[in-house]
Amino acid sequence: MDAARPAIPADGHQEEPPVRFTLAGGRIGVTGRREYGRAAVDIALWLGVAPLAARLLARAGARRGAMRVQRWWAGRMVRTLGIRIDWEGLERIDPGEAYIVTPLHEGFADVLALLRLPLPPRFVGRDELAGWPVLGPYLRDTGQVIIRPEAGVSAYRRLAREARAVVGRGESLVIFPQGTILGIETGCFPGAFALARALDRPILPIALTGGHRVWEHPFGPRLRRGERLSVRVLPPIPAAEVREKGVEAVRREVCRRLKSAALDGTMAPPRRFVPARDSYWDGYAYEIDPAFPALAADIAARRAGPRERSAQGS
Repeated sequence: MDAARPAIPADGHQEEPPVRFTLAGGRIGVTGRREYGRAAVDIALWLGVAPLAARLLARAGARRGAMRVQRWWAGRMVRTLGIRIDWEGLERIDPGEAYIVTPLHEGFADVLALLRLPLPPRFVGRDELAGWPVLGPYLRDTGQVIIRPEAGVSAYRRLAREARAVVGRGESLVIFPQGTILGIETGCFPGAFALARALDRPILPIALTGGHRVWEHPFGPRLRRGERLSVRVLPPIPAAEVREKGVEAVRREVCRRLKSAALDGTMAPPRRFVPARDSYWDGYAYEIDPAFPALAADIAARRAGPRERSAQGS
């Protein structure tokens, strides 16, 4: 009996049929011919026409019009993919406020939910995305903020310059504080919280889970429909509180609150970082939250290994 039972991967879901067909340069994968045809039509329609309209409006200076198109497009994508979004705490958002928004992050589907919030958002993204066809021109033309987290201080300085202009227009800046989609175990970097203090803006924490199930990239190409995605808006942290408590205290508090919400059993199960399955992502900037000591020790040993070998060789 046990030998015939399907294997259960580390994220707790039953093993699924393998991906048989891929699109978009191998980045999107499906299991059958019918789903392949459906996905091909969706890509041509929703990744072509609507983003192009947003780009043209933004380049013409119609920023609000571009945002309306983006919001409409996100809604259509959610419907097309059959994503079921659980909303909680939307009443905590002041549509007239310019926040530093700090969501958890699991994948590209997260952006679809965040674009539906009653805010005019700008997103901070990794520089590698700017090299993608379609996506790269879209990010540049619509004024999203592109940085290279591994650049450290210089990346933060560039972010601060562009962020000041964003909030100065009354827009909110979305910064994923983990800086990665590896999983719930990754810690939060201080950049978003330092930026909130420097710009004297409130922080809007958002627990967001389930997005990794919609599209597995970069861990695999699998595209799924009908997945559940949970969005919980936590109480905003006023700018005065950020100044009073300091960046580090606020960073720890927000990170703890976000993960506590994500793991309380009422939201869609969050993505878990399992290096044996996902690899260690050497060279990428990420930290493991001390709340997960076994994984933190594993990553620390991995990073210490090359240094120890180098010291022994010298």
